[in-house]
Amino acid sequence: MMKKNGWLILFILLSGIQCLYAQSIFSNNPSGFKLSEASIIFDSTDLEVVQTAVHLFQSDIEKVTAKKTALKHELNSSKPAIIIGSLDNSAVIQQLVQSKKINTNPINKKWEAFTIQYIKNYNNKNNDALVIIGSDGRGTAFGVFTASRQMGVSPWNWWADVPVIENPNLYVSTNANLTDAPKVKYRGIFINDEAPALSNWSKEKFGGFNHKFYDKVFELMLRLNANYIWPAMWGSAFYDDDSLNINIAKKYAIVIGTSHHEPLMRAHDEWRRYGGRQWNYQNNPLQLDSFWTKGMQRATNEKIVTIGMRGDGDEPMSEGTATALLETIVEKQRSIIAQTTGKPASETPQIWALYKEVQDYYDKGMRVPDDVTLLICDDNWGNIRRLPKPDEKPRKGGYGIYYHFDYVGGPRNYKWINTNHIPRIWEQMNLAWKHNVNNLWIVNVGDIKPMELPISFFLEQAWNPDRFNQNNLTAFVEKWSTEQLGNKHQKSIAQILNLYTKYNARITPELLDQNTFSLTNYDEFNRVTKEYNRVKNLSDSIFNLIPTAYKNAYFQLVQYPVEASANLYNMYYNVARNHFNYKHKIQSITPYPQKVQYYFLHDAALTNQYHELNNGKWNHMMSQTHIGYTYWQQPEKNVMPTLYHFNADSAKMIEKIMLPILSINNKKFVPKNAPENTFFQNENYVSIEAASFTRNIAGKNASYVEIPNLGKTISAITTHPVTIRNEKTNKETARVEYDFYNNTTGKAIIRIHVSPTLNLYHEKEGLQLGVSLNNEPVEFVSLNKNDGNVDTLEHWQANSIITREIPVTINKQGKQTLKLWHLSPGVVIQKIVIYWNELKPSFLGPPETKIQSKN
Repeated sequence: MMKKNGWLILFILLSGIQCLYAQSIFSNNPSGFKLSEASIIFDSTDLEVVQTAVHLFQSDIEKVTAKKTALKHELNSSKPAIIIGSLDNSAVIQQLVQSKKINTNPINKKWEAFTIQYIKNYNNKNNDALVIIGSDGRGTAFGVFTASRQMGVSPWNWWADVPVIENPNLYVSTNANLTDAPKVKYRGIFINDEAPALSNWSKEKFGGFNHKFYDKVFELMLRLNANYIWPAMWGSAFYDDDSLNINIAKKYAIVIGTSHHEPLMRAHDEWRRYGGRQWNYQNNPLQLDSFWTKGMQRATNEKIVTIGMRGDGDEPMSEGTATALLETIVEKQRSIIAQTTGKPASETPQIWALYKEVQDYYDKGMRVPDDVTLLICDDNWGNIRRLPKPDEKPRKGGYGIYYHFDYVGGPRNYKWINTNHIPRIWEQMNLAWKHNVNNLWIVNVGDIKPMELPISFFLEQAWNPDRFNQNNLTAFVEKWSTEQLGNKHQKSIAQILNLYTKYNARITPELLDQNTFSLTNYDEFNRVTKEYNRVKNLSDSIFNLIPTAYKNAYFQLVQYPVEASANLYNMYYNVARNHFNYKHKIQSITPYPQKVQYYFLHDAALTNQYHELNNGKWNHMMSQTHIGYTYWQQPEKNVMPTLYHFNADSAKMIEKIMLPILSINNKKFVPKNAPENTFFQNENYVSIEAASFTRNIAGKNASYVEIPNLGKTISAITTHPVTIRNEKTNKETARVEYDFYNNTTGKAIIRIHVSPTLNLYHEKEGLQLGVSLNNEPVEFVSLNKNDGNVDTLEHWQANSIITREIPVTINKQGKQTLKLWHLSPGVVIQKIVIYWNELKPSFLGPPETKIQSKN
């Protein structure tokens, strides 16, 4: 715990939380009663999750006030009180309802809703109370942990060593009146790809993925307003590993599911454990039926049942698998569900995951009963593969989404560090939300750490997707930074978090190497390395300034991912310089091989520093290999990049030869008196950032908006509403226009850089964009109709971009106008490059050639 002045605590509580909740529950002004002087009153027969939340709340109050609050079960206390209970299961709440002390209309018959109200004279003894009521057990818990967060207890208090600020003079506000409820019904995480980091850590700290481990996980989930999990499954089995795991799920009221390829509550590893023969329903139906039946009989807790079938070990089904067989499998599985539960299958929540090849079966006409939730999936790289069309008939079971922050597979694993950028998560999940995907959101979080920031955002967006828009994403990161690390540096910390995740989203660290960025064109590799070093230097400066109590949390949440990632950029930049010198027989006075070795060893030193935090609390957690990939699968250990050494006597000196090679040739054509927000030709190209439009012309039914900070360079634009499409272009069609000046004529190429959004509606031409130059006819450009081609898709995934090239002829010098027209929704435009002849290769494209302000 950490002591601070009252005004600072107030600032943290209000500025850090009010942008999320409309009403503050606590205050440093003594208008209500002092928190440390209150009793907690609850019904001892209330739901188990309510009692769990009460005892954790008692502990939270003690952390904040340094005083243990008394627990009582009757309304006869002579002290002010915090009264907690579920609406239909708490006698003390029913007493307040009957005496008309509280208004429960806002939460009646709602899913997981809660209300927090300040009431006067709750038991006619002139004592006031703060009442936290849930429409059900989880709703009550979510209300309790909302209060905890507003007291200053972060959900990441245990999981990231976030300190609690001690404040014995915290008061309950007489104005406290807050009601909330989730908009997505099931919101959860999938622990996956858990070896070597999480698996070794859990073995050392808890003895494995047992009830002690899940006790910590489920508490975190409730504090983050989550209710649903796919437990760890590679070599693990939630129900089979520890018979007490199911009890912990009941204690926290967490809904248990199984992953997309584990039907009827059975972990895949159980098939190996119990001598399962062929995982093939056509050849082995009786054993599979028995296997699934036992899974359903065992899972007596609240659950969502996965149906359908994939190949053994998350592999595709065999070639030629008929949809008729899969429909037979589903029919049999539903009969097992009905038989084991004693009620119609439609009364047990189920999902059918349209993952990889299963989506192909759906596209070819396979269907499941209407009460089953169709679980739409991304491409494992954060790009949603399919969405229901806006005019599609609603399903009783609705739609869900399975999203990824972590993945093992092609084009390459990404599981070491956080590479998930908040604007991209928001943009894709907002697409899902606006297309009525609202029954279930689950995200693959890998080892949980180091995904603290994107997990927090994903679950907050799932709670209320309408709370977020393209303009308040930075405010969320600032709020999150304040919650975890105090208010003194939250803007700078948010800037660091936004930038490092943006840079890591350009290309994952596992894909990064000495060839990723151009060493010789546009000063690209040097430029991006300097960008990362600036972020790292800013993080260093804040790390040196923050109070000691915050340093462990800061290292985990900010310093380590930033410094380790910047270190990787520095290493590969120096490898690139070494390879260039060797190829050109240049002897440098800079010892590039020695610098590479330093950065390689520093990577290991940073890992050790992480593992030694808090007396080794997080040992193993950053042990994922990430240097030395040669194909999609991880190397057994980090491998030093290949370096070259040669005889200095036969080489030239870098100072005389290298610098001219690396310089930028600035042949510019900038017309006199050209207005701002126009672009000029530099060498043989014009480069334009999409958000730097000269004109943004709204359409009749949609308009272009900027999503700040999204994309590989500066920002991006897309159309809102995200469900609107146009079949043709006219003066009422939304468009953006870019004026540019050229002095080269003839055949040219317009290259459009768009985010790798996929063919969401499974249409022949995919998503489309209209492109025209000057007053020429509009060309309809298909952006992603080839997303079924594995090589094409992996290229888009690896490079985080789709580029499309449109040949044009420019017959005159001077001013030109490029127009981009709205056709399909979901198209996110990042950059445009117009070039003549060949364009020098680079990863990000040439820097923008914008005419600068003359002021």
